Amino acid sequence: MTKKARLRVNLNAKTLLVSFAGLALSLIIYLLLLSAGNSFIRNNYMSDESVNQRKAEIYREFANYVSAGNLSGRNSAAVARWTKEHDYITIYLFETGRARQSYSGGKALANDMPLAYDSAVHGRLYPVRFSDGIYHIAITDTSHTHQAMLLKVVALCCAGLAFLLLILFYTQRLTRRIIQLSKEAALVSSGDLWRNIEPDSGDELGMLAESMDEMRRSVIQRMGKETQAWQANSELITAISHDIRTPMTSLIGYLALLNDGGLENEEQAKQFAASAYGKAMELKDLTDQLFRYFLVYGKAELELNMESFDARLLLEQMLGEAEFDLSDAGFRMQHMEFDGECSIEADPAYLKRVFDNIVSNIKKYADKSLPVVFMSELNGDNLIITVSNRISRSMDRVESTKIGLRTCEKIMQAMQGSFTVCNDEDHFAVEIKLPAHL
Repeated sequence: MTKKARLRVNLNAKTLLVSFAGLALSLIIYLLLLSAGNSFIRNNYMSDESVNQRKAEIYREFANYVSAGNLSGRNSAAVARWTKEHDYITIYLFETGRARQSYSGGKALANDMPLAYDSAVHGRLYPVRFSDGIYHIAITDTSHTHQAMLLKVVALCCAGLAFLLLILFYTQRLTRRIIQLSKEAALVSSGDLWRNIEPDSGDELGMLAESMDEMRRSVIQRMGKETQAWQANSELITAISHDIRTPMTSLIGYLALLNDGGLENEEQAKQFAASAYGKAMELKDLTDQLFRYFLVYGKAELELNMESFDARLLLEQMLGEAEFDLSDAGFRMQHMEFDGECSIEADPAYLKRVFDNIVSNIKKYADKSLPVVFMSELNGDNLIITVSNRISRSMDRVESTKIGLRTCEKIMQAMQGSFTVCNDEDHFAVEIKLPAHL
Protein backbone atom coordinates (compact mmCIF):
# COMPACT_ATOMS: atom_id res chain seq x y z
CA MET A 1 0.00 0.00 0.00
CA THR A 2 1.47 3.32 -1.06
CA LYS A 3 1.38 6.05 1.53
CA LYS A 4 1.34 9.75 0.74
CA ALA A 5 4.48 11.61 1.75
CA ARG A 6 3.81 13.84 4.75
CA LEU A 7 5.73 16.81 6.05
CA ARG A 8 7.18 15.78 9.38
CA VAL A 9 6.41 18.48 11.99
CA ASN A 10 6.75 17.54 15.64
CA LEU A 11 4.23 18.50 18.29
CA ASN A 12 6.63 20.90 20.00
CA ALA A 13 6.96 22.94 16.81
CA LYS A 14 3.20 22.86 16.28
CA THR A 15 2.53 24.00 19.84
CA LEU A 16 5.05 26.82 19.49
CA LEU A 17 3.50 27.86 16.18
CA VAL A 18 -0.02 27.85 17.64
CA SER A 19 1.21 29.88 20.63
CA PHE A 20 2.76 32.52 18.36
CA ALA A 21 -0.40 32.60 16.27
CA GLY A 22 -2.47 33.02 19.44
CA LEU A 23 -0.27 35.89 20.62
CA ALA A 24 -0.50 37.58 17.22
CA LEU A 25 -4.29 37.17 17.16
CA SER A 26 -4.56 38.49 20.73
CA LEU A 27 -2.45 41.55 19.86
CA ILE A 28 -4.56 42.27 16.78
CA ILE A 29 -7.80 41.97 18.77
CA TYR A 30 -6.39 44.16 21.55
CA LEU A 31 -5.30 46.90 19.15
CA LEU A 32 -8.59 46.77 17.21
CA LEU A 33 -10.72 46.98 20.36
CA LEU A 34 -8.53 49.75 21.76
CA SER A 35 -8.73 51.74 18.56
CA ALA A 36 -12.50 51.28 18.23
CA GLY A 37 -13.07 52.07 21.92
CA ASN A 38 -10.93 55.21 21.86
CA SER A 39 -12.72 56.36 18.75
CA PHE A 40 -16.09 55.79 20.47
CA ILE A 41 -14.96 57.68 23.61
CA ARG A 42 -13.59 60.52 21.53
CA ASN A 43 -16.63 60.86 19.28
CA ASN A 44 -19.31 60.23 21.89
CA TYR A 45 -18.24 60.48 25.51
CA MET A 46 -15.82 63.37 24.89
CA SER A 47 -17.93 65.26 22.37
CA ASP A 48 -18.66 68.91 23.22
CA GLU A 49 -22.32 68.14 23.80
CA SER A 50 -21.58 65.24 26.18
CA VAL A 51 -18.91 67.20 28.07
CA ASN A 52 -21.16 70.28 28.48
CA GLN A 53 -24.05 68.09 29.58
CA ARG A 54 -21.93 66.35 32.24
CA LYS A 55 -20.55 69.70 33.47
CA ALA A 56 -24.08 71.12 33.69
CA GLU A 57 -25.15 68.15 35.77
CA ILE A 58 -22.08 68.52 38.00
CA TYR A 59 -22.82 72.25 38.39
CA ARG A 60 -26.42 71.62 39.48
CA GLU A 61 -25.36 68.97 41.97
CA PHE A 62 -22.62 71.21 43.43
CA ALA A 63 -24.93 74.26 43.63
CA ASN A 64 -27.53 72.19 45.46
CA TYR A 65 -24.81 70.95 47.85
CA VAL A 66 -23.72 74.54 48.60
CA SER A 67 -27.30 75.77 49.01
CA ALA A 68 -28.32 72.88 51.22
CA GLY A 69 -25.34 73.38 53.49
CA ASN A 70 -25.47 77.20 53.39
CA LEU A 71 -21.76 77.05 52.79
CA SER A 72 -19.39 79.95 52.74
CA GLY A 73 -16.97 80.33 49.83
CA ARG A 74 -14.19 80.23 52.37
CA ASN A 75 -15.27 76.84 53.77
CA SER A 76 -12.54 74.91 51.98
CA ALA A 77 -13.11 71.75 54.02
CA ALA A 78 -16.75 71.41 52.90
CA VAL A 79 -15.91 71.97 49.23
CA ALA A 80 -12.99 69.51 49.44
CA ARG A 81 -15.29 66.93 51.07
CA TRP A 82 -17.66 67.15 48.10
CA THR A 83 -14.82 66.53 45.57
CA LYS A 84 -13.69 63.56 47.63
CA GLU A 85 -17.07 61.95 47.02
CA HIS A 86 -16.90 62.69 43.28
CA ASP A 87 -13.94 61.08 41.57
CA TYR A 88 -12.40 62.55 38.43
CA ILE A 89 -13.90 66.02 39.15
CA THR A 90 -11.85 69.15 39.90
CA ILE A 91 -13.58 72.40 41.07
CA TYR A 92 -11.89 75.77 40.61
CA LEU A 93 -13.43 78.45 42.84
CA PHE A 94 -13.00 82.12 41.72
CA GLU A 95 -13.52 85.31 43.71
CA THR A 96 -13.16 88.91 42.37
CA GLY A 97 -11.49 87.90 39.14
CA ARG A 98 -8.88 85.55 40.57
CA ALA A 99 -8.94 81.89 41.49
CA ARG A 100 -9.12 81.59 45.21
CA GLN A 101 -8.86 77.81 45.47
CA SER A 102 -9.00 74.57 43.47
CA TYR A 103 -10.39 71.29 44.86
CA SER A 104 -9.77 67.74 43.66
CA GLY A 105 -9.91 64.34 45.28
CA GLY A 106 -10.87 65.81 48.67
CA LYS A 107 -7.96 68.23 48.78
CA ALA A 108 -7.79 72.01 48.50
CA LEU A 109 -4.95 73.33 46.35
CA ALA A 110 -3.74 76.91 46.09
CA ASN A 111 -4.43 78.59 42.77
CA ASP A 112 -3.64 82.18 41.87
CA MET A 113 -4.49 82.06 38.17
CA PRO A 114 -6.42 84.98 36.61
CA LEU A 115 -10.08 84.42 35.91
CA ALA A 116 -9.63 85.03 32.17
CA TYR A 117 -6.90 82.34 31.94
CA ASP A 118 -8.96 79.71 33.77
CA SER A 119 -11.93 80.57 31.63
CA ALA A 120 -9.93 79.94 28.49
CA VAL A 121 -8.48 76.71 29.85
CA HIS A 122 -11.49 75.20 31.63
CA GLY A 123 -14.28 76.54 29.49
CA ARG A 124 -17.49 77.93 30.86
CA LEU A 125 -17.57 79.47 34.37
CA TYR A 126 -20.66 78.79 36.46
CA PRO A 127 -21.95 81.28 39.13
CA VAL A 128 -22.70 79.77 42.54
CA ARG A 129 -24.32 81.61 45.42
CA PHE A 130 -22.48 80.96 48.66
CA SER A 131 -23.55 82.42 52.03
CA ASP A 132 -20.93 85.14 51.69
CA GLY A 133 -21.61 86.09 48.10
CA ILE A 134 -21.50 85.02 44.45
CA TYR A 135 -18.51 82.92 43.37
CA HIS A 136 -17.70 81.45 39.98
CA ILE A 137 -16.57 77.86 39.50
CA ALA A 138 -14.80 76.10 36.66
CA ILE A 139 -15.30 72.33 36.33
CA THR A 140 -12.79 69.80 34.99
CA ASP A 141 -14.14 66.28 34.32
CA THR A 142 -11.43 63.65 33.83
CA SER A 143 -13.79 60.65 33.94
CA HIS A 144 -12.73 59.81 30.40
CA THR A 145 -9.44 58.49 31.84
CA HIS A 146 -11.52 55.96 33.79
CA GLN A 147 -13.32 55.02 30.57
CA ALA A 148 -9.97 54.64 28.78
CA MET A 149 -8.63 52.44 31.57
CA LEU A 150 -11.79 50.33 31.54
CA LEU A 151 -11.46 50.04 27.76
CA LYS A 152 -7.89 48.74 28.11
CA VAL A 153 -8.97 46.16 30.68
CA VAL A 154 -11.85 44.96 28.45
CA ALA A 155 -9.59 44.83 25.36
CA LEU A 156 -6.93 42.92 27.31
CA CYS A 157 -9.52 40.43 28.62
CA CYS A 158 -10.91 39.86 25.11
CA ALA A 159 -7.39 39.35 23.73
CA GLY A 160 -6.58 36.89 26.52
CA LEU A 161 -9.86 35.08 25.93
CA ALA A 162 -9.08 34.77 22.21
CA PHE A 163 -5.65 33.31 23.05
CA LEU A 164 -7.17 30.82 25.50
CA LEU A 165 -9.86 29.79 22.99
CA LEU A 166 -7.26 29.16 20.30
CA ILE A 167 -5.11 27.07 22.67
CA LEU A 168 -8.22 25.24 23.88
CA PHE A 169 -9.23 24.46 20.28
CA TYR A 170 -5.73 23.13 19.58
CA THR A 171 -5.63 20.97 22.71
CA GLN A 172 -9.16 19.66 22.07
CA ARG A 173 -8.10 18.67 18.57
CA LEU A 174 -5.09 16.81 19.96
CA THR A 175 -7.35 15.18 22.55
CA ARG A 176 -9.82 14.06 19.86
CA ARG A 177 -6.97 12.55 17.85
CA ILE A 178 -5.68 10.68 20.91
CA ILE A 179 -9.18 9.43 21.72
CA GLN A 180 -9.63 8.31 18.11
CA LEU A 181 -6.34 6.42 18.22
CA SER A 182 -7.41 4.81 21.49
CA LYS A 183 -10.72 3.71 19.93
CA GLU A 184 -8.92 2.28 16.88
CA ALA A 185 -6.46 0.45 19.13
CA ALA A 186 -9.38 -0.96 21.13
CA LEU A 187 -11.04 -2.17 17.92
CA VAL A 188 -7.83 -3.85 16.80
CA SER A 189 -7.35 -5.48 20.21
CA SER A 190 -10.94 -6.75 20.06
CA GLY A 191 -10.19 -8.55 16.79
CA ASP A 192 -11.16 -6.03 14.10
CA LEU A 193 -7.84 -6.28 12.26
CA TRP A 194 -9.17 -5.22 8.86
CA ARG A 195 -9.81 -1.59 9.81
CA ASN A 196 -7.03 0.65 8.49
CA ILE A 197 -5.49 3.17 10.89
CA GLU A 198 -4.77 6.18 8.72
CA PRO A 199 -2.36 8.88 9.99
CA ASP A 200 -3.90 12.35 9.78
CA SER A 201 -0.67 14.34 10.13
CA GLY A 202 3.09 14.09 10.10
CA ASP A 203 3.65 14.69 13.82
CA GLU A 204 4.27 12.20 16.62
CA LEU A 205 0.60 11.17 16.76
CA GLY A 206 0.66 10.51 13.00
CA MET A 207 3.81 8.43 13.45
CA LEU A 208 2.09 6.56 16.27
CA ALA A 209 -0.87 5.84 13.96
CA GLU A 210 1.53 4.55 11.28
CA SER A 211 3.24 2.32 13.85
CA MET A 212 -0.11 0.99 15.05
CA ASP A 213 -1.18 0.27 11.47
CA GLU A 214 2.13 -1.46 10.80
CA MET A 215 1.62 -3.52 13.95
CA ARG A 216 -1.92 -4.39 12.75
CA ARG A 217 -0.56 -5.56 9.39
CA SER A 218 2.15 -7.56 11.15
CA VAL A 219 -0.50 -9.27 13.28
CA ILE A 220 -2.51 -10.10 10.15
CA GLN A 221 0.62 -11.48 8.48
CA ARG A 222 1.51 -13.52 11.53
CA MET A 223 -2.03 -14.84 11.79
CA GLY A 224 -1.87 -15.79 8.13
CA LYS A 225 1.32 -17.71 8.74
CA GLU A 226 -0.19 -19.40 11.78
CA THR A 227 -3.30 -20.27 9.79
CA GLN A 228 -1.10 -21.69 7.07
CA ALA A 229 0.82 -23.67 9.66
CA TRP A 230 -2.34 -25.03 11.26
CA GLN A 231 -3.76 -25.91 7.87
CA ALA A 232 -0.55 -27.66 6.89
CA ASN A 233 -0.54 -29.37 10.28
CA SER A 234 -4.08 -30.60 9.83
CA GLU A 235 -3.42 -31.79 6.29
CA LEU A 236 -0.17 -33.46 7.32
CA ILE A 237 -1.65 -35.23 10.33
CA THR A 238 -4.63 -36.39 8.29
CA ALA A 239 -2.46 -37.63 5.45
CA ILE A 240 0.23 -39.25 7.56
CA SER A 241 -2.19 -40.87 10.00
CA HIS A 242 -3.80 -42.54 7.00
CA ASP A 243 -0.53 -43.29 5.23
CA ILE A 244 1.15 -44.74 8.32
CA ARG A 245 -1.62 -47.24 8.99
CA THR A 246 -1.34 -48.86 5.55
CA PRO A 247 2.41 -49.71 5.50
CA MET A 248 2.36 -50.41 9.25
CA THR A 249 -0.42 -53.00 8.81
CA SER A 250 1.40 -54.61 5.89
CA LEU A 251 4.72 -54.58 7.75
CA ILE A 252 3.17 -56.25 10.80
CA GLY A 253 1.59 -58.88 8.57
CA TYR A 254 4.85 -59.67 6.76
CA LEU A 255 6.80 -59.84 10.02
CA ALA A 256 4.11 -62.06 11.58
CA LEU A 257 4.41 -64.53 8.68
CA LEU A 258 8.19 -64.49 8.89
CA ASN A 259 8.07 -64.96 12.66
CA ASP A 260 5.62 -67.86 12.47
CA GLY A 261 7.79 -69.64 9.91
CA GLY A 262 4.78 -70.77 7.92
CA LEU A 263 6.39 -70.05 4.54
CA GLU A 264 6.72 -72.55 1.74
CA ASN A 265 10.34 -71.87 0.81
CA GLU A 266 13.26 -69.52 1.22
CA GLU A 267 12.35 -67.60 -1.94
CA GLN A 268 9.00 -66.66 -0.47
CA ALA A 269 10.70 -65.63 2.78
CA LYS A 270 13.05 -63.36 0.85
CA GLN A 271 10.08 -61.89 -1.01
CA PHE A 272 8.25 -61.17 2.26
CA ALA A 273 11.42 -59.72 3.80
CA ALA A 274 11.89 -57.43 0.80
CA SER A 275 8.27 -56.32 1.06
CA ALA A 276 8.69 -55.67 4.80
CA TYR A 277 11.83 -53.68 4.04
CA GLY A 278 9.91 -51.60 1.49
CA LYS A 279 7.14 -50.85 3.98
CA ALA A 280 9.74 -49.92 6.60
CA MET A 281 11.29 -47.45 4.13
CA GLU A 282 7.85 -45.97 3.52
CA LEU A 283 7.50 -45.47 7.26
CA LYS A 284 10.94 -43.85 7.31
CA ASP A 285 9.89 -41.39 4.59
CA LEU A 286 6.78 -40.51 6.56
CA THR A 287 8.73 -39.96 9.78
CA ASP A 288 11.25 -37.84 7.84
CA GLN A 289 8.36 -35.76 6.58
CA LEU A 290 7.14 -35.33 10.13
CA PHE A 291 10.62 -34.24 11.19
CA ARG A 292 10.77 -31.68 8.38
CA TYR A 293 7.37 -30.33 9.31
CA PHE A 294 8.17 -29.82 13.00
CA LEU A 295 11.55 -28.38 12.07
CA VAL A 296 9.88 -25.74 9.90
CA TYR A 297 6.89 -24.88 12.08
CA GLY A 298 8.29 -25.65 15.51
CA LYS A 299 9.22 -22.71 17.73
CA ALA A 300 12.26 -24.29 19.32
CA GLU A 301 15.70 -23.35 18.03
CA LEU A 302 17.82 -26.02 16.38
CA GLU A 303 20.40 -27.58 18.67
CA LEU A 304 23.42 -27.67 16.38
CA ASN A 305 26.75 -29.33 16.97
CA MET A 306 28.94 -27.00 14.93
CA GLU A 307 32.43 -28.19 14.04
CA SER A 308 35.19 -26.98 11.77
CA PHE A 309 35.81 -29.13 8.67
CA ASP A 310 37.99 -29.04 5.62
CA ALA A 311 35.48 -27.89 3.03
CA ARG A 312 36.80 -30.08 0.22
CA LEU A 313 36.76 -33.29 2.30
CA LEU A 314 33.31 -32.61 3.74
CA LEU A 315 31.84 -31.85 0.29
CA GLU A 316 33.43 -34.94 -1.21
CA GLN A 317 31.69 -37.02 1.44
CA MET A 318 28.29 -35.26 1.14
CA LEU A 319 28.28 -35.06 -2.66
CA GLY A 320 29.71 -38.56 -2.97
CA GLU A 321 26.77 -40.03 -1.04
CA ALA A 322 24.32 -37.91 -3.04
CA GLU A 323 25.87 -38.96 -6.35
CA PHE A 324 25.81 -42.61 -5.35
CA ASP A 325 22.12 -42.38 -4.39
CA LEU A 326 21.23 -40.58 -7.63
CA SER A 327 23.31 -42.97 -9.77
CA ASP A 328 21.46 -45.88 -8.23
CA ALA A 329 18.20 -44.16 -9.28
CA GLY A 330 19.36 -43.81 -12.89
CA PHE A 331 20.64 -40.21 -12.93
CA ARG A 332 23.87 -38.92 -14.45
CA MET A 333 26.00 -36.36 -12.56
CA GLN A 334 28.36 -33.60 -13.57
CA HIS A 335 30.63 -32.27 -10.81
CA MET A 336 32.74 -29.06 -10.83
CA GLU A 337 34.86 -28.40 -7.72
CA PHE A 338 36.13 -25.07 -6.39
CA ASP A 339 39.77 -24.03 -6.56
CA GLY A 340 41.79 -23.41 -3.44
CA GLU A 341 41.52 -24.51 0.16
CA CYS A 342 39.19 -23.40 2.95
CA SER A 343 37.40 -24.62 6.05
CA ILE A 344 33.76 -24.25 7.05
CA GLU A 345 31.75 -24.42 10.29
CA ALA A 346 28.83 -26.87 9.98
CA ASP A 347 26.78 -29.53 11.71
CA PRO A 348 27.38 -32.59 9.47
CA ALA A 349 24.16 -34.35 10.48
CA TYR A 350 21.95 -31.40 9.60
CA LEU A 351 23.98 -30.63 6.47
CA LYS A 352 23.40 -34.20 5.33
CA ARG A 353 19.65 -33.65 5.82
CA VAL A 354 19.89 -30.69 3.45
CA PHE A 355 21.55 -32.80 0.77
CA ASP A 356 19.07 -35.64 1.39
CA ASN A 357 16.19 -33.23 0.75
CA ILE A 358 17.83 -32.02 -2.45
CA VAL A 359 18.36 -35.61 -3.64
CA SER A 360 14.74 -36.45 -2.79
CA ASN A 361 13.47 -33.54 -4.90
CA ILE A 362 15.73 -34.50 -7.80
CA LYS A 363 14.39 -38.06 -7.71
CA LYS A 364 10.82 -36.75 -7.82
CA TYR A 365 11.02 -34.06 -10.45
CA ALA A 366 14.33 -34.18 -12.40
CA ASP A 367 14.68 -35.28 -16.02
CA LYS A 368 16.93 -38.38 -16.17
CA SER A 369 17.93 -37.70 -19.76
CA LEU A 370 20.10 -34.73 -18.72
CA PRO A 371 22.83 -34.66 -16.05
CA VAL A 372 22.40 -33.20 -12.58
CA VAL A 373 25.09 -30.55 -12.07
CA PHE A 374 26.94 -30.13 -8.75
CA MET A 375 29.13 -27.02 -8.72
CA SER A 376 31.10 -25.45 -5.86
CA GLU A 377 33.06 -22.19 -5.86
CA LEU A 378 34.74 -19.77 -3.48
CA ASN A 379 33.28 -16.29 -3.69
CA GLY A 380 34.96 -13.91 -1.27
CA ASP A 381 34.40 -15.22 2.25
CA ASN A 382 31.67 -17.66 1.21
CA LEU A 383 31.61 -21.18 -0.15
CA ILE A 384 28.75 -21.52 -2.65
CA ILE A 385 27.37 -24.91 -3.69
CA THR A 386 24.93 -25.02 -6.61
CA VAL A 387 22.85 -28.05 -7.60
CA SER A 388 20.80 -27.75 -10.79
CA ASN A 389 18.76 -30.03 -12.99
CA ARG A 390 16.20 -29.99 -15.78
CA ILE A 391 12.58 -30.56 -14.70
CA SER A 392 10.87 -33.60 -16.17
CA ARG A 393 7.82 -32.73 -18.25
CA SER A 394 6.15 -36.02 -17.45
CA MET A 395 5.89 -35.39 -13.67
CA ASP A 396 4.08 -33.05 -11.37
CA ARG A 397 6.26 -29.97 -10.95
CA VAL A 398 4.67 -28.58 -7.81
CA GLU A 399 5.51 -29.78 -4.34
CA SER A 400 2.38 -29.74 -2.20
CA THR A 401 3.72 -27.89 0.86
CA LYS A 402 7.42 -27.28 0.01
CA ILE A 403 8.21 -28.33 3.58
CA GLY A 404 11.44 -29.99 2.47
CA LEU A 405 12.78 -26.76 0.95
CA ARG A 406 11.71 -24.77 3.99
CA THR A 407 13.51 -27.28 6.18
CA CYS A 408 16.72 -26.72 4.21
CA GLU A 409 16.31 -22.96 4.48
CA LYS A 410 15.88 -23.08 8.26
CA ILE A 411 18.84 -25.42 8.73
CA MET A 412 21.16 -23.25 6.65
CA GLN A 413 20.06 -20.07 8.43
CA ALA A 414 20.83 -21.74 11.76
CA MET A 415 24.35 -22.46 10.45
CA GLN A 416 24.78 -18.76 9.53
CA GLY A 417 24.39 -19.56 5.85
CA SER A 418 21.60 -19.36 3.29
CA PHE A 419 19.54 -21.62 1.07
CA THR A 420 18.11 -20.10 -2.13
CA VAL A 421 15.82 -21.74 -4.69
CA CYS A 422 15.72 -20.65 -8.35
CA ASN A 423 13.38 -22.26 -10.83
CA ASP A 424 11.50 -21.59 -14.04
CA GLU A 425 9.42 -23.69 -16.40
CA ASP A 426 12.28 -26.00 -17.36
CA HIS A 427 15.07 -25.75 -14.78
CA PHE A 428 15.41 -26.06 -11.02
CA ALA A 429 18.44 -25.01 -8.98
CA VAL A 430 19.36 -24.51 -5.34
CA GLU A 431 22.23 -22.43 -3.98
CA ILE A 432 23.80 -23.27 -0.61
CA LYS A 433 26.03 -20.61 0.92
CA LEU A 434 28.27 -21.08 3.96
CA PRO A 435 30.87 -18.77 5.51
CA ALA A 436 34.37 -19.93 4.54
CA HIS A 437 37.65 -19.46 6.39
CA LEU A 438 40.58 -19.25 3.99
